Amino acid sequence: MHIELIEKTGRIHADLSIGADVVGAKALRANEDLANRGFCLFGAGFIVPPEEVAKLQPCDRIHPYRNGRDLTDAPRGASVIDLYGLTTDEARSRYPAAYQWVLERVKPERDQNKRESRRVNWWVFGEPNKKLREQLAGQPRYIATVETAKHRTFQFLDASIAPDNKLVCIALANASALGVLSSQVHIAWTLATGSTLEDRPVYVKTTCFEKFPFPAASPEQQTRIAALAEQLDAHRKRQQAAHPELTLTGMYNVLAKLRSGETLNAKDKTLHEMGLVAILRQLHDELDTAVLEAYGWQDLAPTDTDALLDRLVALNAERAAEEAAGHIRWLRPDFQNPSVAVDPQKQAKMDLPQNPPSTATTAPKPAEKRPWPATLPEQVRAVADQLSPHPLDEPALAARFTGKGPWKKRLPEILAMLAALGRAKESDGSWVG
Repeated sequence: MHIELIEKTGRIHADLSIGADVVGAKALRANEDLANRGFCLFGAGFIVPPEEVAKLQPCDRIHPYRNGRDLTDAPRGASVIDLYGLTTDEARSRYPAAYQWVLERVKPERDQNKRESRRVNWWVFGEPNKKLREQLAGQPRYIATVETAKHRTFQFLDASIAPDNKLVCIALANASALGVLSSQVHIAWTLATGSTLEDRPVYVKTTCFEKFPFPAASPEQQTRIAALAEQLDAHRKRQQAAHPELTLTGMYNVLAKLRSGETLNAKDKTLHEMGLVAILRQLHDELDTAVLEAYGWQDLAPTDTDALLDRLVALNAERAAEEAAGHIRWLRPDFQNPSVAVDPQKQAKMDLPQNPPSTATTAPKPAEKRPWPATLPEQVRAVADQLSPHPLDEPALAARFTGKGPWKKRLPEILAMLAALGRAKESDGSWVG
């Protein structure tokens, strides 16, 4: 038997943990009223299989429906009848087919429900979640994550999609928020502040989201993070659409093996090709770098979990002190604080991070030549790293690498691949990132 002992010193907190005091972090008003669980139906009869939807039309109260398995595996194509806000007479007269569906499939079950409000209001969801409806009103899309999942991922869902109560919904439509939430900075925070069900992490909105301090990113940094997040979201959805058998869990299982250096088996290799997981990894790596820069923590690696948690706890304390003094960095001020007009110039000034100004618009310095990588994923990453807002033609790009053999012939193919992913753009024979 092999026994390994690990020694760790530091302050012991109330939960008997040692290290960053994540338990002592404060809920931030900047994040309030944005995260919520989806709808709790209390009646499977509200759900309509895809082959039955046409029979219930016309009806604008039938919406696409997603639960946790729809996100981690593959969407079933199910819809849900939502008659919230209507009386039984209104529902019956306006949507007779949908009303009959619910009457026959939901009411018998609700008649046995012990809670009076659910028996009496049998035609609406058991928990209609008025607050979530207010949060999502007017939003073109929102961010969702599965409450309990092996891999913590976030994605955009269209506003027309009704979420199940096993999804945590975040009422933000901007991609920079999706990028920060998808970064290893936030993932480390969620693993430390959330709970577990068996061996799977649980995302608890009150601790994982409402206490999490977002970076005070500059407009340039927000744009960079948003662009990467849009690409990440589009990449996963595109590959799953092209390969219906491809699941999000399968993609991230392979990604975890790639990061750990574990050998891929035959099934893994198939998933790797279908999901283009090397590109998935590259997008996450670049997103982690961009988010760390937005925090001003370029000295840390995404894997420096203890250091990340220490700084996040300290930043949470700073933000809590700011809020106590009256300065709240609202994530969605038009919804969270509509009674107070926000001065965009003042807000931008307050939100600028305490780190060196962006050099994105300055002239590039001469780049040192680097060896041409051996594998295609590494080659794609290397070329992407060399692209910038400053145009480069293929000869100038090739001049940044050293190597023997016909490797330069791969440049057009790699650039075309990056262009297809939205990572590069060609104009008059030159390329920009």
